[in-house]
Amino acid sequence: MRARFNVPGPIFLDPEIRTSISSLPQQTGRRNPLRAGRIAFCVLPILFCLFICGCAKKNPAKGDLRSVTTEIVGAAQKITNNKSRTLVRPQVQSSSRGGSPTFDDIYISLPGPMQAAAFEETLKTIARRHGLSVTSGWASAGVTRFDYSLGAVRTHSIHVIVPIAARNPAPATPAAQKNGAGELAIIIDDIGYDRAAADAVIALPFPLTVSVLPHLPVSSEIAEEAFGRGDEVLLHLPMQSESESVKAEEIELRVGMDPAQVSSAVAGMLGTVPHAVGVNNHQGSRATSDAALMQALMPVLRERGLFFIDSRTEAKTVAYDIAKRDGVRAASRKVFLDDVPTRAAVVAQLELAARDAARDGFTIAIGHPRPATIAALAGEVPRLESRGIRLVFASEVVK
Repeated sequence: MRARFNVPGPIFLDPEIRTSISSLPQQTGRRNPLRAGRIAFCVLPILFCLFICGCAKKNPAKGDLRSVTTEIVGAAQKITNNKSRTLVRPQVQSSSRGGSPTFDDIYISLPGPMQAAAFEETLKTIARRHGLSVTSGWASAGVTRFDYSLGAVRTHSIHVIVPIAARNPAPATPAAQKNGAGELAIIIDDIGYDRAAADAVIALPFPLTVSVLPHLPVSSEIAEEAFGRGDEVLLHLPMQSESESVKAEEIELRVGMDPAQVSSAVAGMLGTVPHAVGVNNHQGSRATSDAALMQALMPVLRERGLFFIDSRTEAKTVAYDIAKRDGVRAASRKVFLDDVPTRAAVVAQLELAARDAARDGFTIAIGHPRPATIAALAGEVPRLESRGIRLVFASEVVK
């Protein structure tokens, strides 16, 4: 079998070789074997060298990639006087050139816009030093992504995270300030299936409690980013549903598990959701109504200093009562925001939550990262805050 070399661009040959090629007989004539062999002897080494050079340029070396990563992280620490939080995750990307080159996905939390602006200039300087191109990817409130590339190959994605400065509620009217209107904790469940939806939730400029499902490909990085933006993180703890038609998570708490099994399962889940300060149940209509399972769960939470939010997916739940009995701080959901996933329905449920907060002093509302929910929150929460409703994290209302 003959070897084939795909060599990009023109090949510049020695004049003698060019003359020899031009004087070769046509295809229909008889070839001079000696002359053809001489030409092959001269040309093939050139082709081989070009082929090797082309392969060498295909992907950046891992050592070079790590060196640039170290420089990026060091620059962030220098700008913030060693107060920057960083997370580096190597990722695999497909390549049209063959193989599976890696790039470094870097999350860097900076204290404010001034440091972010200085860091952006530093990123450009580092890119020039290493012959990389740098482009600004997507940006949302408080998060900007920069991509480094060598040729057509991405080497780094740098997510610059700045905690939202407008975390304080909008100024309340004098009447609202005098009367007060209660505290509202909004939990957004089912975070982890869709990265874009999680980004949209985290970008909202007010305090939210983000409940992240464990053991998903982006569970850890979403939890890191939410924490870096200043939101509160919960473990969205999968539990057995009453309905067998509901798709179960691969790892969940199920009726019949003993305390050791429960402890091991929870520990594994928490390992994929960093910064979790509490848990709330994902599904769990059967699990939360089983006293033995809840009695096995609560000591695990108490020992780790975690609180429990009962999502109340089942009216017969015993989870809240057992949590309180076993010394675990706890609270229960009062309002579901998006059982009907339309903006108008979510707005109506937010109004119901606000009335509950005004009547009882606080309330917990749970929603999901759906477009209608996100749009309703973005539009309505500032209005509720102007009436004196104070958005708080779930940890502020558990008892």
